[in-house]
Amino acid sequence: MEVGNSFGLVDTYLPTPIIAIRLLLAAVFGAMIGVEREIHTAQAGLRTHILVSVAAALFTILAFEIYHTLGTTETVQADPIRAVEAVTAGIAFLGAGAIFRSGAGVSGLTTGAGMWLAGAVGVATALGHYVVAGGVALLAVLVMASLRVFAHRVVGQREAALAESKNKEI
Repeated sequence: MEVGNSFGLVDTYLPTPIIAIRLLLAAVFGAMIGVEREIHTAQAGLRTHILVSVAAALFTILAFEIYHTLGTTETVQADPIRAVEAVTAGIAFLGAGAIFRSGAGVSGLTTGAGMWLAGAVGVATALGHYVVAGGVALLAVLVMASLRVFAHRVVGQREAALAESKNKEI
């Protein structure tokens, strides 16, 4: 297999336009998740989710490109799953950095989960599962947006009731 050409470009297993489409779709799907976070002034918003999704897609594409370039022989054991596991761990690290504890409360948990999900969407997109990736991104937006209203109503009512009972005690 030839590994390059006169322009210094590397031959790829996947055609370059397919790689570009997958990276672009990863950006679009990451943006779907990031927009919801951006609207609600989360610290990790549109740009972060796009970058996480595209980075996950790129690492996955590169892992499988390496696998197809090297193949598996008696002396070479290429394992693309290790790269996907590393991407998952890296994104989990980023997501954990978005989580803060303040007294009895925790904030940033949804943002961290959204970043982790954006990474998974990027991996799915890189593997060509566009419908799954797009569907999960849409589901994430629906869950975060619709359940936000529900959670605020339930939690808000509960907090108001607690505050009222404390006022009566005083």
